[in-house]
Amino acid sequence: MSKKIVNRKIRIGIIGCGRISNNHFLALEKHQDNMELVAVCDSDTEILRQAGEKYNVATFARVEDLLKMDDLDAVSICTPSGFHSQQAILAARAGIHVITEKPMATRWRDALDMVKACDDAGIRLFVVKQNRRNSTLQLLKRAIDEKRFGRIFMVHLNVFWTRPQEYYDSAKWRGTWELDGGAFMNQASHYIDLLEWMVGPIADIQAMTGTLDRDIEVEDTGVMNVRWRNGALGSMAVTMLTYPKNLEGSITIIGEKGTARIGGVAVNDIQRWEFDEIKDYDKQVEDANYQTTSVYGFGHPLYYKNIIDVLRGDAEPETDGREGLKSLEVIIAAYLSARDGKTVSLPLEY
Repeated sequence: MSKKIVNRKIRIGIIGCGRISNNHFLALEKHQDNMELVAVCDSDTEILRQAGEKYNVATFARVEDLLKMDDLDAVSICTPSGFHSQQAILAARAGIHVITEKPMATRWRDALDMVKACDDAGIRLFVVKQNRRNSTLQLLKRAIDEKRFGRIFMVHLNVFWTRPQEYYDSAKWRGTWELDGGAFMNQASHYIDLLEWMVGPIADIQAMTGTLDRDIEVEDTGVMNVRWRNGALGSMAVTMLTYPKNLEGSITIIGEKGTARIGGVAVNDIQRWEFDEIKDYDKQVEDANYQTTSVYGFGHPLYYKNIIDVLRGDAEPETDGREGLKSLEVIIAAYLSARDGKTVSLPLEY
């Protein structure tokens, strides 16, 4: 593994200056004592010019040219999902650490290639799962890890959001299989991550998807049934057609000794928290709730804190490439199930 970066700021370049990159720019500002933005890259000349002027950093139209910088430690990949693998592999070969937005790739083989390239180069691969850092989900994860639910019987997730046709029309890559993926792959990716992270390894998946109203290649609506290896059963309902605006992002867990539900527009509101045994941190439930209109949450700065600690040699990654593979595997399995009309069992490969 690459040497620790100590006694200086970690130098970062951002690849892709579109919608999600703002969360990365803000995270870097919050960690300016430890991280320094040194370059931006985008194929759109006007967006690139604006970012370069705003942050007073070097600009590059091609990823290959950005990666030739002598003083670059890491890149954050904020491009369309279908480009992530190719760009991560280029960075790995240049000996530069990789931070990639979700999903890490749109194809299973591409994601495996990313992990292998970073392993071979001895560099870090971070897959951003900022929702794991939400205060509400941290409490829920703690309750699960402490086995407060006893045996978990049922888990259900809703992602009832809206993405108008103008959203998909805003860029040619949106709503395509190759570069974007649909409601499961793109918008609900962080919620699918909760299935495995919270409850454990998944055994079987059944899914149905539909393109009910948007003029796109991929699904705007989908449902999924899940059986975990521990015997728990669950389901998930996702749509980007909610009228007139984002309604709900929620998770409900029903267990032998506890029931919990976190709702709100983006799992930001603990609405049910009942266990047979009371713990001292139950008092934190109301404090953990927060108001948000952003479906992204506020976890990027917290995620970047882990990146800093890892690159300094003081921690292990919270979500590395292999952790990122877990949620992608579930998404790919759901697509295979929906396409073929059958149950898909995991793992996808042995």
